[in-house]
Amino acid sequence: MIFSPRIGQKELAQLCRRLATGLTSGVDARQVWSREAAGYASAAFRRRLDLVSDAINHGSTVSDALVETGDYFPALFRELINVGEHTGKLAEVCRHLAEHYEHQIRLRRVFLAAIAWPVFQLSAALGVIGLVILIIGVLPKDERGKPIDFLGLGLVGGSGFMIYLFVLSVAAICLGLAIQAVRRGALWVRPLQYVLMKIPVLGPSLATLALAKLAWTMHLTLETEMSVLKSLPLCLRSTRNAFYTDRSDEIAQAIRAGSDISSAMADTKVFPTEFLDSLAVGEHSGRLPETMALLSTEYQDRAQRALATLTMLAGFGVWLLVAAMIIMMIFRVASFYIDMLNNAANGNF
Repeated sequence: MIFSPRIGQKELAQLCRRLATGLTSGVDARQVWSREAAGYASAAFRRRLDLVSDAINHGSTVSDALVETGDYFPALFRELINVGEHTGKLAEVCRHLAEHYEHQIRLRRVFLAAIAWPVFQLSAALGVIGLVILIIGVLPKDERGKPIDFLGLGLVGGSGFMIYLFVLSVAAICLGLAIQAVRRGALWVRPLQYVLMKIPVLGPSLATLALAKLAWTMHLTLETEMSVLKSLPLCLRSTRNAFYTDRSDEIAQAIRAGSDISSAMADTKVFPTEFLDSLAVGEHSGRLPETMALLSTEYQDRAQRALATLTMLAGFGVWLLVAAMIIMMIFRVASFYIDMLNNAANGNF
């Protein structure tokens, strides 16, 4: 559900790092989770930690204990913790998860830092429009006793300003819901993702980010010796992109029918040739985990460049919106004064 509580990425990265450190040091899992539950955490986080700690102290495995928390922890985290326990590589899995989430946090920070100035400009432009709406309300009225609406929005004075704020608030809420829906994989987002993947420049950048997550997850699950039929759907879901997740059943059926991974993925015709070639080389050489590790590193570098492209596109989009707003205001004011001059020339005072 979109509104169900979820752990923040920063909290999750810190948790994975502490778990990896404790388990690597030889501390028992029960002690590690008890210490986590007793430590500093938000109220929602602490409740889930208490559930996990209590379940482990009563004999449950960590993966079974995490089931008690519902969807609070992401599926990737829960699945890999389960694999780590069954393969005896829980500390290593936690370390890899910590590195993954820390990398995602760094990418997000870079994006937010780059987009901060365009967003500030947009906020300033919206603020100027709101100020103009307020000023219109105190200016002298025209000969018909009506406010002089420079902007032509039909919004003047305090009441118009409140309507304007309401519209902006609704737009901000809708944007927030859309972002949250993408993060939670809501069904109605899927058609939008297909459309975005077809847009030049934007589509390839989104594909690179998705494939970077896919390569990393495949590397980790293959290292833990997780079964292919179980790991591939998890890996595809990690992309959070319907363009790839919708191929999960098709790939699984092909593998059950005897195809190798690279051939099954190639039949979907959505994965790039170089990705499939690397996958095929790893399969045929018997070094698929090592190959995916190299591919993951390469795609992480590509993901940073793709993020820079997305940042540029987002900034350009914001600047374009600001420019359109400024141009609209200029034309509206110019049109108002031209009408005044025409009325004066025709003797209509």
